[in-house]
Amino acid sequence: MDLQTIIDIDRQLLGIINGNHNMFLDKLMLTLTSGVTWIPLYVALLYMVVKNKETMGQIALIMACSALCFFLTEFVTEGLVKPAVARPRPGNDPEWMYMVHVVSEKRGLDYSFFSAHAANTFGIAVFFCLLVRNSVFSWMMVTWSLINCYTRLYLAMHYPSDIFVGLAFGAVVGMLVYLIYQGINRLSSPKQHFVSSQYTSTGYSLADVDVVVCVLVFTYLAAIIISLTMQYH
Repeated sequence: MDLQTIIDIDRQLLGIINGNHNMFLDKLMLTLTSGVTWIPLYVALLYMVVKNKETMGQIALIMACSALCFFLTEFVTEGLVKPAVARPRPGNDPEWMYMVHVVSEKRGLDYSFFSAHAANTFGIAVFFCLLVRNSVFSWMMVTWSLINCYTRLYLAMHYPSDIFVGLAFGAVVGMLVYLIYQGINRLSSPKQHFVSSQYTSTGYSLADVDVVVCVLVFTYLAAIIISLTMQYH
């Protein structure tokens, strides 16, 4: 399979996703792709960590590792790969820009390959999944990342290959940062394994985990309500 065949498949897949649009979905995708929408999730994650860690050092370590996930994915995507590859976003590609549905003339100013949204969100999701070890929580965090990825395709900000590579890179970063966390944490805290119906195996209260899950659900509902009432530009 040559490069042109891969590019053609990429465009066909994007056309399928980007082509299924309506006014409500346009507004919903704009809402869900915004970082501001997910501030409640970040606050809920911080709440969960603070409630379940005994010292400021433990809390600071997790927050530093979360920041490291974001820094590594952002630096590699925005600082290294995108300028080097210089692949135009679908909405800016001279061969393709008039064949995609662009919402509110949001075409993006930088390059497309590979997706920082996919790498950032999946890196954070993988790190917290490994940290908490709860199936419902993990499913919700992965779904959150995939929804962010879908918005980028719907809005014609990325090609599918940008998303796939971003997800793969985010997974690697999330696992690598978790290994770093484990190594540092072992030096300062004794190894513990919780066996309880009230806690995950890594010591997170299920009630506090449920808070994060509920915040995610209510954020989705709020995004739908906002999209139903917002003015379309």
